Amino acid sequence: MNKRRVVITGIGIVSPLGNTTEATWNGVLESRSGVAKITRFDASAFSANIAAEIKNWDPSLYIEAKEIKKHDIFSQFSMGAAAQAWADAKLEGHKYEAAKMGCILGIGIGGLSTLEEYHAAYLQGGPRKISPFLIPRMISNLGPGNIAIQYGLKGINFTITSACTSSTHALGESCRMIASGIQDMVVAGGTESAVTPIGVGGFCSLRALSTRNDEPEKASRPFDRDRDGFVLGEGAAIVILESLEHAEKRGAKIYAEMAGYGASCDAFHITAPTENGEGAVACMRLALEDAGMKPSDVDYVNAHGTSTNFNDTSETAAIKTVFGDYAKKGLMVSSTKSMTGHLLGAAGAIEASFCALGIKEGIVPPTINLDNPGEGCDLDYVPHVPRKHKIKAAMSNSFGFGGTNASIILKPFNG
Repeated sequence: MNKRRVVITGIGIVSPLGNTTEATWNGVLESRSGVAKITRFDASAFSANIAAEIKNWDPSLYIEAKEIKKHDIFSQFSMGAAAQAWADAKLEGHKYEAAKMGCILGIGIGGLSTLEEYHAAYLQGGPRKISPFLIPRMISNLGPGNIAIQYGLKGINFTITSACTSSTHALGESCRMIASGIQDMVVAGGTESAVTPIGVGGFCSLRALSTRNDEPEKASRPFDRDRDGFVLGEGAAIVILESLEHAEKRGAKIYAEMAGYGASCDAFHITAPTENGEGAVACMRLALEDAGMKPSDVDYVNAHGTSTNFNDTSETAAIKTVFGDYAKKGLMVSSTKSMTGHLLGAAGAIEASFCALGIKEGIVPPTINLDNPGEGCDLDYVPHVPRKHKIKAAMSNSFGFGGTNASIILKPFNG
């Protein structure tokens, strides 16, 4: 059976650069950092007291006032991003069969702030202080569940939790379901909010976070010699994926076509990648195979690019292995985490969204804060400013704790 073609027809973003897709993309085009001092709680005792937080968040724009208390902040973000994507795709009055409309989100952690809140309430006042909203607010599958309830999506509905690869897996698996005919449309992406005392404290104890506390906007510096860890971010990115046939039937605008997906596992270490990036090599090659492309058909890679020594060198090595001599002769690579921080389970979705927007507008996003490339980091990382370029095809990489890896490939829609 021939696979159906799958396209992106709507994008919604809530990010540290802005609470809408337009504001976020403008931040990328301005090479702006979304990193600042943590404001949500007193983080002065932590080795890292900076993060890429959402600013001026107003959930009442997307959720009825009486319903807000039922949503952890990670769910609020996804509801906001989904509303934007739904409107962008102009799905009001659609003719889809509800059972063929699904929602799959990647969420690495879930309602951490809710768990902390009610654990503290229990310690102070006992079991009677635990809210009946605790479990529905905390569990990650209510991210896509709440979106399904809002829009009447009666098809596939679940969460993928695979650390920092979660939402790239969500996009890839959604694409497979549409391509095979299981679904006609899927609201897909990721959401995350782990900027909490336990979230920050946990990553600090791993010594994974940047401690450039006096220069927050310069702290996330992928591939740079002076990088010292990643910056924790939060937010959500949702795209509308649908079969080309249905998109054309309703006259939808198309950002890009989703051409390939590959996934693998290092089976090596709980937090560190292999030195030569073996798992990353495998998933990139699988994505190319799925897309029916040669390495030279891709001219932009949105790297996982976390700003850690482990990731940046191993991913660069993996890209060189996959792309060969072409890696230094025409391939552009950038890490948008330099601006947004690391959105954990939502990282892949926002980075895929940047690929789609870049394809649509002919712009390659930059890697900011790249002043002196580190040892082994010798590719074209599009330093400091965006680059005007008509993208032939874009690959987006995500790698997570436990050795989980995924890559997707987007290309312009050419009829």
